[in-house]
Amino acid sequence: MDNLGTDNNPLLAVIVGSGPSGFYAAEALIKSDVKIKVDIIERLPSPYGLVRSGVAPDHQKLKQAINLYKKIADTPDFNLIANVTVGKDVSVEELCESHHAVIFTCGAETDRKLGISGEELKGSHTATEFVGWYNGHPDYRDLEFDLSQDVAVIIGQGNVAADVSRILSKTVDELRHTDIAQHALDVLAESKLKEIHVIGRRGPAQAKFTPKELREFGELSDCNPIVQEQDLALNDESKKELEEKSNIANKKIYDLFTNFSKRELDSNKSKKCFFSFLLGPKEITGNTSIEKLILEKNELSGEAFKQSAKGTNETIEIDVGILFRSIGYRGIPIVGVPFHESWGTIPNEKGRVTENNGAIVEQLYTAGWIKRGPSGIIGTNRACSVETVNCLLDDLTKFNSEIKKSGAEGIYLILNDKNIRHVSFDDWAEIDAKEVELGKPKGKPREKYTYIDEMLSVIN
Repeated sequence: MDNLGTDNNPLLAVIVGSGPSGFYAAEALIKSDVKIKVDIIERLPSPYGLVRSGVAPDHQKLKQAINLYKKIADTPDFNLIANVTVGKDVSVEELCESHHAVIFTCGAETDRKLGISGEELKGSHTATEFVGWYNGHPDYRDLEFDLSQDVAVIIGQGNVAADVSRILSKTVDELRHTDIAQHALDVLAESKLKEIHVIGRRGPAQAKFTPKELREFGELSDCNPIVQEQDLALNDESKKELEEKSNIANKKIYDLFTNFSKRELDSNKSKKCFFSFLLGPKEITGNTSIEKLILEKNELSGEAFKQSAKGTNETIEIDVGILFRSIGYRGIPIVGVPFHESWGTIPNEKGRVTENNGAIVEQLYTAGWIKRGPSGIIGTNRACSVETVNCLLDDLTKFNSEIKKSGAEGIYLILNDKNIRHVSFDDWAEIDAKEVELGKPKGKPREKYTYIDEMLSVIN
């Protein structure tokens, strides 16, 4: 038999997850000197992961990465098998039998918990749920968010927290011509929110927004961004952090907070968005639904860039009708793949999957958030995926090239035997075109299908 990675014996790789890291891994494989056929398996009928269902609808430019993914999908050695769940419709063992290598790029699909009492009360939500809901993700389509409240709280000060609080702060007119899901727009149109509180456990110098995200709060048509001037006082270590040239983004963020603290309140605006710092959630109280949030005042300790927030035992409480936690994300385990429970990632060595004791698991690789944890922006995943693919290609001689692998055909046999309707990239292109067509009369980039059976009805 010809050597693996040649025209007569191509390397067969399957990628689980069609978000940015999945497409960047496919790109790196296809661009390599090795002859390869790449299959991407996606749980939903729609590809692109968080670029489709995580990027905020009012940030259309960030979705332009999809144009690159389409080019990757157009290459002859690429194949999409969507509407298929690994671990349910097809097992990891079956993927190892049909392909030489399996790369898991399935992201961090759930939120970290606050770990406080009352967290499960009605009205307490994860940021993932809300973001998925307004972005039309089928998993979250039927959730309900009661915006008839006066006060919303977002715990966390990263870009997802910024997205959630900005969407809550905007008017319907500011969102109408985005690709926000229609059901979400209808609910937001009836919102009675007057106050949005964005709360961080560390100080203003450690907030994890990007300057661009934060700047947008100063441009909202019906919401005042509010920062109390006394909350901007810094300890010596925080001052050192902001003086560091490599930390220019956080200096810009601090300057924006300072700008917000000096702004005159516009009495014509009906909403206020408060940014508060050095507060940690201690307890959520209420009878059947959330009523109050008890927060403990924090102080920072430790050297610059390694400061941690510690409680002072002094507490305050605020009335709240709806709460969202946005304190980080974690992956969920897949049957047949090692998982590090406390990290929420697949244990690995530069993308090679390992057991928790460090032993390499042959054939299995990982990239993206499920590999390294939820950090970085869309483009960060490219280098991460390239590192993994380089390790995979270095392992080429370790793969058994004597056993003929079936590749996609073997997967199709399994799916057809179970009567599972798999979706190709051409199928997706039909769904995509129909969404764009539905959006045109409304002046929207698209009107997303929010149920899987709706998507499948387009191609059936």
